[in-house]
Amino acid sequence: MPKTLERTRKAIAKKKGPIESLHQYSRDSKRLHRAQVRDEKLDKIAASRKKSDRPYLERATFFQEALTQNGGRPLQMDVIQELIQTFVHQHDEEMNEMKKTRRPGRPASAKEDLLRVKIDKLQKEYQSGFLLPVLDTEEDAALLCRFEGSWSYLTALKWVRVSSTGTIHPSSFPPKGDH
Repeated sequence: MPKTLERTRKAIAKKKGPIESLHQYSRDSKRLHRAQVRDEKLDKIAASRKKSDRPYLERATFFQEALTQNGGRPLQMDVIQELIQTFVHQHDEEMNEMKKTRRPGRPASAKEDLLRVKIDKLQKEYQSGFLLPVLDTEEDAALLCRFEGSWSYLTALKWVRVSSTGTIHPSSFPPKGDH
């Protein structure tokens, strides 16, 4: 959390005394306002970044859980392909439920449209190359098992793109644009 406002408030209080003694258009009140706006802007940027990072964290957590169910041992390619299929189709039940609850002749809800876009994006990524941590070597499996949920740890892992045909291409993390 940004601390600019707190530092500015403390500096002004040290110089002038209580903050309440400032008038509306003074230099110090403008300093306080700028510091507050700066802090709000930084909070907004941090929240936006956290939101964009969430899908990759969820992906790493999903494959980490699969590794722990396997006892921390590396996975074979056919098991990895099944896990990718499971991950890509994880929202299908929710989508079908939404379709059933919608009355006939009514347009899709915004939530349903967003879910459809998400599913289509995952399927398209799987066709061209699904980004996931390396799961088929002993040391990479151990690294992913130690993953605690932080974004900075994801860069220490090796990443690959696995297509639906089974081809594997090494990749970098974080991904640069859509594949």
